[in-house]
Amino acid sequence: MKIVKALCSAGRTGFFFDDQRAIKKGAVADGASYSGTPVTPGFQAVRQAGESVSVMLVLEDGQTAWGDCAAVQYSGAGGRDPLFLAGDFIPVIEKEIFPFLIGKDLGSFREMAGELEGMKSGGKRLHTAIRYGVSQAILDGAAKSRKEMMCETVAREYGLNILAEPVPIFTQSGDARYDNTDKMIIKGAPVLPHGLINNLKTKLGERGELLAEYVAWLRERILRLRPADSYLPVLHLDVYGTIGQAFGNDNFTAMADYLEALAGTAKPFKLRIEGPVDVEEREKQMKALAALTRIVDERKIPVEIVADEWCNTLEDIKYFADNRAGHMVQIKTPDLGGIGNIVEAVLYCKEKGIGAYQGGTCNETDRSAQVCVHLAMAARPDQILAKPGMGVDEGYMIVYNEMQRIIALLKSR
Repeated sequence: MKIVKALCSAGRTGFFFDDQRAIKKGAVADGASYSGTPVTPGFQAVRQAGESVSVMLVLEDGQTAWGDCAAVQYSGAGGRDPLFLAGDFIPVIEKEIFPFLIGKDLGSFREMAGELEGMKSGGKRLHTAIRYGVSQAILDGAAKSRKEMMCETVAREYGLNILAEPVPIFTQSGDARYDNTDKMIIKGAPVLPHGLINNLKTKLGERGELLAEYVAWLRERILRLRPADSYLPVLHLDVYGTIGQAFGNDNFTAMADYLEALAGTAKPFKLRIEGPVDVEEREKQMKALAALTRIVDERKIPVEIVADEWCNTLEDIKYFADNRAGHMVQIKTPDLGGIGNIVEAVLYCKEKGIGAYQGGTCNETDRSAQVCVHLAMAARPDQILAKPGMGVDEGYMIVYNEMQRIIALLKSR
């Protein structure tokens, strides 16, 4: 099946681009916006509208395959590619990617996506958002050419077996960490609430007291609202390096003491802490997380450390997994570029005995979220992020419903 035409359309994402460095330096929330001056190159404001680009491939039988180019909320931070603005990158896609696509036969998704990964623009690799969205369209096209689901295409090409069973869904609250948690409990989310603990003074507390209070509230709220005693969600909190800020980025004993107390507060629920420290450099970050993970393991503290910042690409994920820099690694899907890398990252983590969290960002689209469900159903990570947005209901609906459709179709076959 050949691609006969390609089109682009500019779109919006489910959230915003936020200047993470400016927020860490003290930019203050002002309603749905932030006051303060942006510090990361490309930003015109600390918070600005998220943008996406839909790439549509018209196949020779008249079908249309498509995917969405999107980048993470905190673009330009933690070693990531710069801000992805539709007006800047649609011309690049039309000029440099469309000639590669048009006329191509959609034989192997894996092979064609690999060619895309190797392409360069101006001597550099294509922006991760471009590789992300275009590879989604290629997967959709390859699946439609064979009249199969995208997850079936992935499973066939990677030699995997698809199970008609759900992958645990992780929901994120944004700053509405109380009201949104209620939604998660009512809907029975398996993993919650993310929490967005991205400020030392206002969210973690100078000695971690504010987060401790929140974990205590989480525990009591779940016990009060849960529909059945069998509902035991994992508590997964992203702290954006603030624990290291509070106790010292190299004071692993003090951080472990705090995590041990926090785990005690969370009982009977399992606790995961994402990004406890951020030293703003790849190798130092790996070493810091590896050191903290060792202490947690030696002391048998019932908490899992999750790597995120500076663990962006497939190569980064392998580096962190090889050195056990965390018990789990977030595979932040737009950061990996081509979606084949997501599958390989999940499989590599599983091979190394490291938890695979197929994440992403609130700043994606409904389409990228749906495609990611197909990848997860084939590769089977430990959890998948509900996305896009921070409202819980919408992102959870998109991911849950796509997963249930896949399960129903698999069972029917």
